[in-house]
Amino acid sequence: MKNLKILITGASGFVGQYLVAELRQHGHDVVALRHRMQGEDPAGVQSVIGDVTDATTYEAALATCDAVIHLVGIIREIPKKQVTFERLHVQATAAVVAATERAGIKRYIQMSALGTREGAISGYHRTKWAAEEIVRNCRLDWTIFRPSLIFGPRDSFVNMLAATLRSSPIMPLMGDGTYRLQPIHVRDVVRCFREGLTRTDTVKHTYELCGCDRIRYRDLLDDVARAMGKLPPLKPQAPLWLMKPVITLLQRFAWFPITRDQLQMLLEENICDGNWQQTFPGPLTRFGVGIREYL
Repeated sequence: MKNLKILITGASGFVGQYLVAELRQHGHDVVALRHRMQGEDPAGVQSVIGDVTDATTYEAALATCDAVIHLVGIIREIPKKQVTFERLHVQATAAVVAATERAGIKRYIQMSALGTREGAISGYHRTKWAAEEIVRNCRLDWTIFRPSLIFGPRDSFVNMLAATLRSSPIMPLMGDGTYRLQPIHVRDVVRCFREGLTRTDTVKHTYELCGCDRIRYRDLLDDVARAMGKLPPLKPQAPLWLMKPVITLLQRFAWFPITRDQLQMLLEENICDGNWQQTFPGPLTRFGVGIREYL
């Protein structure tokens, strides 16, 4: 198998750091697009400081690459800092795709999100869909991955729940907490990216990635507590009719832990059928086992 040189956007993020390590372990070289330098680059990694929405900041680096993996995405908007779904999902994808085409590179992988679909209620999923449409209509040999909730050391979601449980034995639920999640370990996600990169049978296909455990949110809280050696928390229910207007009012403050979009996505559930494992067979890390590695 030919070793490739791959430009990765979002290389400093949670998934990006694992993907860089996965690709290097299998002999590929990486050009890591970053906002700022983060120390000295290891062997086989070249950092490029740039703005993902401005292709002029990374076009020179693209000229030396064989493939592109676009990871950039946000879960929460901060409009005052130009951190918006429209800019960092749609405009960023348009810029990266166009620059990849101009560079004459054919292989392109896009990270989207499970639940992305036409006509979605949440702005997060609507802009992820718009980004996918840009990819589907380009001239590249593309593959799209839609991961479920990704967990692993240094993740945001599980570590946020753990931090709350360390300070309080009470975890209020939005509604009854029976909506289900199907978390997938970050190592399982980056394996699919790495394998798909060099396989022609994955070109022009979209894969929904989810783990092997479908877990109700209220039970997931118990799993996190057990991994920390704690008793299951008390879970009083907050009625949705009350919480929706409260969240709408307070979501503009960074300290408030949830947005209306995030609540909507929780209530819609985050599960898939697992058909992706026919293309990418291999053992998966179970949620309860995986979180004990770092909690």
